[in-house]
Amino acid sequence: MSALFEPITLRELTIPNRLWMAPMCMYSAAGEGPDTGVATDFHFTHLTSRAAGGTGLILVEATAVTPEGRISPNDLGLWNERQQHGLVRVAAGIKSYGAVAGIQLAHAGRKASTDSPWVGGRPIPEREGGWRAVGPTAEPFGDHPDPDALTVAQIGETVRAFAEAAKRALAAGFQVVELHGAHGYLIHSFLSPNSNHRTDAYGGSFENRTRFALEVAAAVRAVWPAELPVFFRTSATDWLAENPQDERAGWTGEDTVRLAKELQAVGIDLLDVSTGGLVPDARIPAGPGFQVPFAERVREATGLPVAAVGLITEPAQAEQIVAEGRADAVLLGRELLRNPYFAQHAARELSAERRWPSQYAKAIGDRG
Repeated sequence: MSALFEPITLRELTIPNRLWMAPMCMYSAAGEGPDTGVATDFHFTHLTSRAAGGTGLILVEATAVTPEGRISPNDLGLWNERQQHGLVRVAAGIKSYGAVAGIQLAHAGRKASTDSPWVGGRPIPEREGGWRAVGPTAEPFGDHPDPDALTVAQIGETVRAFAEAAKRALAAGFQVVELHGAHGYLIHSFLSPNSNHRTDAYGGSFENRTRFALEVAAAVRAVWPAELPVFFRTSATDWLAENPQDERAGWTGEDTVRLAKELQAVGIDLLDVSTGGLVPDARIPAGPGFQVPFAERVREATGLPVAAVGLITEPAQAEQIVAEGRADAVLLGRELLRNPYFAQHAARELSAERRWPSQYAKAIGDRG
């Protein structure tokens, strides 16, 4: 029996296996002005094909909760009903192939207002249709323009925006919602001492720097059904100095364990463990499964279910991570871009049951 293809139940939701699709921005939403951020036929095809490919949970890409929370002008959004309506077909399509439909809610913070990566990813100035980014303080990300520091009132508005987006996600048919607290975006930039130099209740101590993340988590949990899970994605380390006295000190693995306990207390059901993204020049020792130890550490210290992500590309590798109890699930990104049917082929390699659509039955045989 394959551990990777065992179901997992979180609250009252059963996910058919532990091989999941990581949220990956496609920078392909439709619309302009107030009608921006709407899912298209591309999103439907892109996401449902991975569901047909046997992936257990499909997490829709980072979806902005406010207009200024977009990474690019082409990001998905979920701050109005038109955007919600555009995602109904996507969620239904994912579920029609036996997968669970999830969505990641996000705010880009000081990394907002940039071009799509394939045209350079440069910051877009306001005179060219960009917008003012926001952050915990007015310090920029790399060579981006200085963001506006959020006021306490604006922080409260952003917390409510996450909750309102979660309500729309539920109405659109999603069964899992994930909060993006990683990769240098708004929540992460509040967490890290490298980017948060506030002197009020949202900066300084660990308790203050985690306040915004915990308020968002609590607000979303309050509007999300008790029987359905809420995930939180974290960057478990900034890959910077870990000595608090060092001017380059960042968020650490120890901080992540502490936060995981707090998130668990407010009702978060799984920690999606990634790393990095806070600064452009961090030295990251990337390699196969390089982020798995951070997930394992959280799981051992807290008992909170975790998902591991990062250069997981082989069925045997994914199987070993789950079978050894290092993570409860794995999230694949680029490998699923390359091969929408990775899960079907992995199931065959691991002698697990496959969930091919019946329309494909003639092609399965020994080679399926």
